[in-house]
Amino acid sequence: MSRPTFYRIWKKKTTEGFQSLPYLVALFSSMLWLYYAMIKTNAMLLITINGFGCVVEIIYIIIYVIYAPKDARKLTIRLLAVMNVGSFGLIMVVTHFAIHGSLRVQVLGWICVSVSVSVFAAPLSIMAQVIRTKSVEFMPFNLSFFLTLSAVMWFAYGLFLKDICIALPNVLGFALGVVQMVLYAIYRNGNKKGDEAKMKDEEKNIQVALEAVKNAVVVKVENVDDVNQQDNHKEKIMEVQADHFHV
Repeated sequence: MSRPTFYRIWKKKTTEGFQSLPYLVALFSSMLWLYYAMIKTNAMLLITINGFGCVVEIIYIIIYVIYAPKDARKLTIRLLAVMNVGSFGLIMVVTHFAIHGSLRVQVLGWICVSVSVSVFAAPLSIMAQVIRTKSVEFMPFNLSFFLTLSAVMWFAYGLFLKDICIALPNVLGFALGVVQMVLYAIYRNGNKKGDEAKMKDEEKNIQVALEAVKNAVVVKVENVDDVNQQDNHKEKIMEVQADHFHV
């Protein structure tokens, strides 16, 4: 979810069809990478980026929870408690007390890799929705573009540090980012077609309503004419009877 998406949610006061799972997983990933960077030496860039990422993701999730429907809000809070609090706390305890030395960095690094893969795989549900609905309304292009660009840069950073744990998951991130942009190119006109179809339906409904009103008016006018004709007929009868009486 990009900034314009959350601005849209804030303006409309609803989360519409957006899901919270990708951002909960992204927060979980940022928390793990921040912990990994604190244990690993010479990783100030990782600390800076993921610290900022944690703050941004928390703000996004708060906005989502405020405007989400009741069921989606409950699910988001439940997942936050289980994954971002429970699972992260368990990983910290295990790696801190049960694993020591350089092995701790290696184990934590591969945990980060697995979670990062989950971050990149999280948009798969959105991609499936795009294919099913033939609409990219809930998959903004800028999000896919910057996902791809970020994957390329982090891959290069991982190679520079000779850290496979940083480089490896971004290969998948690059591939999924490219697939998302391809899907956007294929279905980008889906929203316009849907809007045109809705406009045509609305126009058709308006025409039907106008036709119904027109028919009702015609029937009413005909009924009025019939009543007038009956009144005229009665007046003629009364005139004939009056003439007959005088005679």
